[in-house]
Amino acid sequence: MRYECKVCAWIYDPENPPEGVEVDTAFEELPEDFICPECGATKEEFVVEE
Repeated sequence: MRYECKVCAWIYDPENPPEGVEVDTAFEELPEDFICPECGATKEEFVVEE
């Protein structure tokens, strides 16, 4: 499942994660202090991509 940042529309894709995150890491498995690499938004600012 992919997640979209509500602030900047960056997409978290587990098949193509940001640097430092292993491929196929589910969004739910990311640490609570994960922030959007584009805008710095917190995990709470992400929604399931529709």
